[in-house]
Amino acid sequence: MAEIRISFFGDSLVQGFGLYPEDGMVAQMQTWLDENNVSALVVNSGVSGDTTAGGKARINWTLEEGFDAIIILLGGNDLLRGIDVEESHSNLRSILEETFQQSLPTLLIGHEAPSNYGQDYKREFENIYQELSIEFDTILFPKIFDPIDQLGPREDVWERYFQDDMLHPNKEGVHKIVNELGPYVLELIKRLDETG
Repeated sequence: MAEIRISFFGDSLVQGFGLYPEDGMVAQMQTWLDENNVSALVVNSGVSGDTTAGGKARINWTLEEGFDAIIILLGGNDLLRGIDVEESHSNLRSILEETFQQSLPTLLIGHEAPSNYGQDYKREFENIYQELSIEFDTILFPKIFDPIDQLGPREDVWERYFQDDMLHPNKEGVHKIVNELGPYVLELIKRLDETG
């Protein structure tokens, strides 16, 4: 059987901002799969600075490369810019419509919104991922930084596991995320087996 090709589609968190190539999320995810004897190739489809609008604009030509499944991690830059929740929702929905039409097993990764835009914005933004995951029957990894947050109070653990900008995980932080994300990727691959 040919090797499974998975697009890891997203922004600087996927692209590997501030890290050596071998320390980024895609490379560490590949290592995790290799160590678990999973024959799959994870392709870096990350673009630093990408918003959900940027992802919407390039999803079609990304999928033209021919993938068997996709992991989507977008929304962090929308949060940094305070983009309207409805706009982010619409853009992510457009992306998922494409993957759904192509019957592409999809793993959607969510974000925790900061509270500085108010509790309504925070709740509505975080709900985007849950709602779209249900609508398009994706696998959902609810919040990308949960594997780090669960280690202790944010003010204690983020300094250890994040780069100086406090936006991007360092090598060790990525490792914590990948260890928890890995089983979700296995579930993604299992769906591929089930769909033939």
